Amino acid sequence: MLVIPAIDLKDGQCVRLKQGRMEDSTVFSDAPEEMAAQWKEKGARRLHLVDLNGAFVGEPVNGAIVEAIAKAHPDLPLQIGGGIRDLATIEAYLKAGVRYVIIGTQAVKNPAFVAEACKAFPGHVIVGLDAKDGWVATDGWAKVSTVNVVDLAEQFADDGVDSIIYTDIARDGMMQGVNIEATVRLAEASSIPVIASGGVSRMEDIIQLCKVADTETGAGIMGAITGRAIYEGALDLGEAQAYCDKS
Repeated sequence: MLVIPAIDLKDGQCVRLKQGRMEDSTVFSDAPEEMAAQWKEKGARRLHLVDLNGAFVGEPVNGAIVEAIAKAHPDLPLQIGGGIRDLATIEAYLKAGVRYVIIGTQAVKNPAFVAEACKAFPGHVIVGLDAKDGWVATDGWAKVSTVNVVDLAEQFADDGVDSIIYTDIARDGMMQGVNIEATVRLAEASSIPVIASGGVSRMEDIIQLCKVADTETGAGIMGAITGRAIYEGALDLGEAQAYCDKS
């Protein structure tokens, strides 16, 4: 299982939000490129980037920073989400050196776009499903839909999606632990590998996710995204990845 550091970009800075609220952000660095280098040095094998401004306006805003990180670390797989609403944006990111693009809002509003993107860029599309009480949220988590997260995930089973990032909004940035039950429920219901996100805040979360991923039922949990915990020192990235490698 991969432990994936998150670099959330807002106004050119590396920040963390609480429950997706733009007004409740903590700035951890004015130099996101340096943070990327730091996490790579500590053993990261993939980075999770989010253009928070882009998620709200519906198009990339911090794209230049993403491109700079990709250029500086061509051997480090990057996944980027936030403001990806058309094929042109996907193509631009992939040409810049990003490995995976994350489709979130468009996956809810226009599920057919996911199939279109997978056909155009096979092996490079991740679907981001962010949920509150089991219901999918869109537009930078500003709106909660009437779409059930498990039902939506099942729609993408035959599209060729690389993986699904499942984020429990209520846990995100709150250091309260990952929602194991909801993550397992989604992983068991879907044939697509799941990356857990939201509340991954301590070593116990990593241990529990590894245990679940190894069960005979085969809940396909392939990774866990963590942000505030590694920035504040509550979780050691190197230790967590080493544990996953041995499990």
